[in-house]
Amino acid sequence: MEFTENMTSTKKLAVIAILVAQASVLHFLESLLPNPLPIPGVKLGLANIITLLALIVFDFKTALQITVLRAILGSLLSGTLFGMGFFMSFSGAVTAALMMGLLLRFFKGLGMVGISIAGAAAHNLGQLVMAALILRFAGIFFYLPFMLLFSVPTGFLIGLLTKELVGYIKATNRFNSILND
Repeated sequence: MEFTENMTSTKKLAVIAILVAQASVLHFLESLLPNPLPIPGVKLGLANIITLLALIVFDFKTALQITVLRAILGSLLSGTLFGMGFFMSFSGAVTAALMMGLLLRFFKGLGMVGISIAGAAAHNLGQLVMAALILRFAGIFFYLPFMLLFSVPTGFLIGLLTKELVGYIKATNRFNSILND
């Protein structure tokens, strides 16, 4: 869905800034929600909607920039910048963006929901790798099956929401009207 072909660099920067702001707000709002499960680290991953959208609308490099900036700003807003939670969130977000970018590029028929589920699983794996490095305890990977169990429904939900958002953008031609002013 290459919307950005005729976009000026200033307009592209403005749209990227809006996406970073939206993803940061979603990241922050999600940090305010109580965890409904007694399993730490399990969250919806609402900011991944913006990451997946950026992968579709822009390119991998831009989506990765948005992901990095939203992880930093979201952690700054929630007061966890440079704490263990930040490093786990950051590594999970970057790992998820990498996985979703690779799947979008090389597995075109996988679909938004499948890509999102794989991204959610990669996010969990990235978090646990970072936790194992920080804690110097490989036994943390015994927690992976529980986290993967929850990555399927959360990834499914985020994939469906992103699919609907992209469908809305296409149907209403919103992005072209913003980018071609």
